[in-house]
Amino acid sequence: MIFDKHTSQETAKLLLQINAIKLKPQEPFTWASGWKSPIYCDNRIILSNPQIRNYIAENLARQVEDIYGKPDVIAGVATGAIGIGTLVAHWLGLPFVYVRPEPKKHGRKNQIEGEISPNQTVVVIEDLISTGKSSLHAVKALQTEAQAQVKGMLAIFSYGFDLAKSNFETANVKLHTLSNYQTLIEEAHKQSHIFEKEISLLNKWRENPAEWTPNT
Repeated sequence: MIFDKHTSQETAKLLLQINAIKLKPQEPFTWASGWKSPIYCDNRIILSNPQIRNYIAENLARQVEDIYGKPDVIAGVATGAIGIGTLVAHWLGLPFVYVRPEPKKHGRKNQIEGEISPNQTVVVIEDLISTGKSSLHAVKALQTEAQAQVKGMLAIFSYGFDLAKSNFETANVKLHTLSNYQTLIEEAHKQSHIFEKEISLLNKWRENPAEWTPNT
């Protein structure tokens, strides 16, 4: 769910501007899952653009407070949200931790890096939501390992898959994003990144990404 339409539009414009999101309906990318995709998102590119990363971090910080209220701690999901999550924590003047996909195999064998105490409230920052599986895995680690109270998650961008919506509802975790797939397609069309005839193809992919091909 997006919280602010104007911010959603501006975020989409900026992601397209710096090629953090690329659209190639006729020459799809192949994800690690094997899915064919007309879109590729790499929000880490944001960190290399100071003005844009400040815009994203400031708006994430503002929405953390507006949507969830100021928490005790900001958590980032490794590795994509470590950088932007740190910036959000800095804007809010809050402690920061990050959550690994799994505990380390050596040393203290931590899954959560940084200091967090039982019952502290946390908002989780994520860079990208696809199915939501890895994001919710991080939430579960915070709830079980740290015994933290997770108020919700805020991400830069979501593909808007029905599966992600279902996964978050099942886990009873609130999710908001700065921008989403629908807004991105609208802005990409306005800026002539895509043509009218490609919009239908892009919408069909979002409806069934696992089975999609460019010819469907």
